[in-house]
Amino acid sequence: MSVTEMFSYIQGFLSADQDVREDIRKVVQILEQTAREILTVLQSVHQPSGFKEIPSKCAKARDLFCTVRTHIADLKTKFPGEQYYRFHEHWRFVLQRLTFLAAFVVYLESEALVTREEVAQILGIEVVREKGFHLDVEDYLAGVLIMASELSRLAVNSVTAGDYNRPLRISNFINELDSGFRLLNLKNDPLRKRYDGLKYDVKKIEEVVYDLSIRGLAKESESGGDK
Repeated sequence: MSVTEMFSYIQGFLSADQDVREDIRKVVQILEQTAREILTVLQSVHQPSGFKEIPSKCAKARDLFCTVRTHIADLKTKFPGEQYYRFHEHWRFVLQRLTFLAAFVVYLESEALVTREEVAQILGIEVVREKGFHLDVEDYLAGVLIMASELSRLAVNSVTAGDYNRPLRISNFINELDSGFRLLNLKNDPLRKRYDGLKYDVKKIEEVVYDLSIRGLAKESESGGDK
């Protein structure tokens, strides 16, 4: 093979690779748009009247996750399954956002932490790497940490809406989450930096709870609940 033929072959390889990446980008853009639509639906829970609408908003978000599963099924066809990590950077961010949204929906429905398996089921993907398109554990953890920031915001807005007991429950949940992350030896720099943000979320929620306590509102809410 001559030098010209060699470089022609390389150019063919590069062109084919670029075509695959372009096809992936197009599907990811659609996924990002759907993620924004889900976020728009869920953002309304931060409004004073939004707490009453939580069941209907979660139901609407789950309907949109059906669209997500369709697009991810399309994404799977754009590259060889064994080359997941070769193209991972294209969908890493949107997969983390979708994990956050799934985690937020599950929390709003049950005030529980979504498992990696549950997120994978909601998104229509795998947990086990060998099975192909899957939810990487670091993407799952990043999505959970994004949810923690959203919950700190929800704690503040709960007070504005007159729901004084919710911040206490959020505080207990976030403290448990923080304890769980402390058990991990995080090597991923972006993930470790995002975990640093969890510390601020914990502090922010503790300030909300403290303010409720000194004003007697948390105690009043608890006694009202006992009645």
